[in-house]
Amino acid sequence: MYAVVKTGGKQYRVSAGEKLKVEQIPADIGSEIELDQVLMVADGEAVKMGTPLLAGASVKAKVLAHGRGEKLQIFKLRRRKHYRRTQGHRQNYTEIEILGIAG
Repeated sequence: MYAVVKTGGKQYRVSAGEKLKVEQIPADIGSEIELDQVLMVADGEAVKMGTPLLAGASVKAKVLAHGRGEKLQIFKLRRRKHYRRTQGHRQNYTEIEILGIAG
């Protein structure tokens, strides 16, 4: 059984017991959260799709950790114009574990 959920502007295919890193969610470590923006639920051959969201479906997850991702280097250069800019970025994330899919 798996589901496609939307969180943080991105879509993820999740199944029970899976761990993944999503955009930062304001929740305490160890707390359980409910992802209610479910786009699709599939259980073997039975597939339910929403238009765009599936009513009554939800995914329960547990917050494992908060962190910051790898550093990305942003480098801009205009050749022959004496222009260089270097900038770094680290995106915040929340690591969650999927407990179950309802719906």
